Amino acid sequence: MTDSTTSEPVRNRFAWLTRRLEFRMIGLAILLAVCLSLLSPYFLTRSNIFNILDQSVVVGIVSVGMTFVILTGGIDLSVGSVAGVTGIILGLAVQNYPVPVAILLAVLCGGGIGLVSGILIAYFGLAAFVVTLGVMAIGRSLAYILSGQTAIASIPDSMQSIVYTDVLGIPTNVLFLAVLYILAWAYLTYTKGGRTIYAIGSNKEAARAAGLSVLFYSVLPYVISGALSAVAITFSIAQLLSADPLMGNAMELDAIAAVVIGGASLFGGRGSIIGTLIGVLIMVMIRNGLNLMGVSPFWQGSAIGTIIIVALLFERLIGQRVGR
Repeated sequence: MTDSTTSEPVRNRFAWLTRRLEFRMIGLAILLAVCLSLLSPYFLTRSNIFNILDQSVVVGIVSVGMTFVILTGGIDLSVGSVAGVTGIILGLAVQNYPVPVAILLAVLCGGGIGLVSGILIAYFGLAAFVVTLGVMAIGRSLAYILSGQTAIASIPDSMQSIVYTDVLGIPTNVLFLAVLYILAWAYLTYTKGGRTIYAIGSNKEAARAAGLSVLFYSVLPYVISGALSAVAITFSIAQLLSADPLMGNAMELDAIAAVVIGGASLFGGRGSIIGTLIGVLIMVMIRNGLNLMGVSPFWQGSAIGTIIIVALLFERLIGQRVGR
């Protein structure tokens, strides 16, 4: 009698954990890490772990903005081209302005592009897919025009300080990513704005009837997405000391995949910033593991795509069994 009584809370806690999408995704990430460590002895080395964290920064930053957009039921296909054009703007600006001013200018331009997209989508009612697809084409074109179709290589060496310095042994860019995710999680979890974003994705008309600021919080995610695209490409430029018009190419696919792998619904209203972080790590671990195993780059796209589809199918089947 005592054994069954004491085991009941344990079963309840286990059932609660399996219903939490984030815990299931953490389990999937751990399983993937174990498999890759068995396939490659170098995977769990200290240097490779830091390499994985470093590779997670750019797509991780963009994925935060994509999470905000997808939670409202929207989509942003322009993040890659916005990153490309704001990277060129940054590369040109550092020729005449101090680095902090140039970075601020690029981020403001990214946020401005997102503002235009958000207004067209939320105020004028245009389809997010069509608007951001158009902005994607415009952004990539402007990146070529502004750069003169060549890479800008005259980037000050001082920019590398935002990547190649550390705080208590943690690289600055990784620390920035961690702080960004903490702030995004806190905003979505504890603020009225975060709850409004979820409400819009769940039922926009109900949110409007409840007196929530639907227009503002429908536009805001696109502004955040555009600004964070500029921030992400800043770290890439700081590492390479070069701004190329092709930068950010296909970045939107990685960001969307990471958010969806993390459990967000493309219909809006469901997802979490923690899930997105796990999705980013899963994406980066897959690529890193394939590189360590010497898989040809030509096959990596097929392998990654297959793993993503299988992971999503597995999650959907498990989610149906546990009631989520």
